[in-house]
Amino acid sequence: MVLRAQQPTVSQPGAPPAAQPEQPTNQAPGASGKAPPGAAGQTPGAAGPSQPAVPGQTGAATAPGAPLTLDLNAALQRARDYNQQFLNATIAVQLAHEDRVQAKAAYYPTLNWLNQYIYTQGDGTPSGVFVANDGVHVYNEQAAVHAELFSLTRRAEYRRAVAAEAAAKARQEIAQRGLAATVVQSYYAVITADRHLANARQSLAEAQRFLDITQKQEAGGEAAHADVIKAQLQVQQRQRDLQDAEVNIEKARLALGVILFPDPLQEYKIEEELRPDTPLPSLEEIRSEALANSPDVREAKAAAQQAHFGVASARGAYYPSLVLDYWYGIDANVFGITGPHGRQNLGSVAQGTVTVPVWNWGLTRSKVRAAELQEKQAQIDLTFTQRQLVANINGFYLEARAARDQLASLRSSAELSAESLRLTLLRYTAGEATALEVSDAQNTLAQARNAYDDGMARYAVGLANLATLTGRLP
Repeated sequence: MVLRAQQPTVSQPGAPPAAQPEQPTNQAPGASGKAPPGAAGQTPGAAGPSQPAVPGQTGAATAPGAPLTLDLNAALQRARDYNQQFLNATIAVQLAHEDRVQAKAAYYPTLNWLNQYIYTQGDGTPSGVFVANDGVHVYNEQAAVHAELFSLTRRAEYRRAVAAEAAAKARQEIAQRGLAATVVQSYYAVITADRHLANARQSLAEAQRFLDITQKQEAGGEAAHADVIKAQLQVQQRQRDLQDAEVNIEKARLALGVILFPDPLQEYKIEEELRPDTPLPSLEEIRSEALANSPDVREAKAAAQQAHFGVASARGAYYPSLVLDYWYGIDANVFGITGPHGRQNLGSVAQGTVTVPVWNWGLTRSKVRAAELQEKQAQIDLTFTQRQLVANINGFYLEARAARDQLASLRSSAELSAESLRLTLLRYTAGEATALEVSDAQNTLAQARNAYDDGMARYAVGLANLATLTGRLP
């Protein structure tokens, strides 16, 4: 497994917490710029100016033979290259485009060239055995033009195909945004699992140091053997936690690898992008962009237009249609421009056909009624989609705001837990605290570290969800 994770630096028991690197001052409301004590090497906020809602622009350069390094944008691009649903949606757009081209072509006149030779068995007469034929030998060399000059159905079918293509494009973007949400979840799951692994290693190191303290104090007659046993149990639990963390990060990497690579076992590294200082846009800004750029609403509107033109197409069967055919060429017993006695073989003929619908036992009426019901259903779907979008905007915004507001509390809890462990160790070495108190302080700190990392990932995912709604996420 290859993953870029910094090894945490742990302060010695009884010593003050290790100095933390300075963080930027432009933090989100309620977010501190300091990392929780005892979590050195895991910088909660990245230095530098505030970034857009979803940071990360391109994959980092990778040396030949080195594992591929990905940021979020590079992961999204790879997912689009291999995801079946997105590829299917792309093909659906191409098919809808071809349907529109075909519908448009059917609306224009066609030109064909007829090449035909007919031989009829002779019987001594000019026409041969079959009276319907003009002769024993018939040659047809004609250019045929066919045009449907007046057809409401053809026109409505073309406009319906245009709306269907727009709906397919909207569904492609819906598939792309759904894929982006999946990639974001898996991407930050890998980052969170990596941080949990670093926390587990640090907690194990703290438990081993406490075991060393209890063993030394037991040897000096200052602690009971029960304290050593308690410390040993704590070390064993931390070892199991470390094993679980290693399994979880492998599972998270596999889950993301399945989306990004043909081979799920492909080695890659993730650029860490948990930035609690990223500002949260206003709800009004999110709502206006989401409503303007929603592919769900565009797809529903296109479906409603498609249903509307379906009604027009069905009603077109009520009206007459006018078809014009024109032929120019040869239809003679001799293959030539002139026949016997200098007769002209090359000529033209035109034919106009008007079809007037009279009676079909209510078939057209039923088709119109069915099309109107489909249009009504499409309008209902459009209204529901608009309401659902408003609900999703507010729900995702509330989730992101809650995650941001809790970051300061989570950071404070991690800092207080680290300070509590330091003071408890000092009290234990002075004989004023029990091993149980130290063990409880260690457990509290381990939970606080993981909770803070989970909170940062939750905020990052919340921002990514909002960016997906507004179309900012590529």
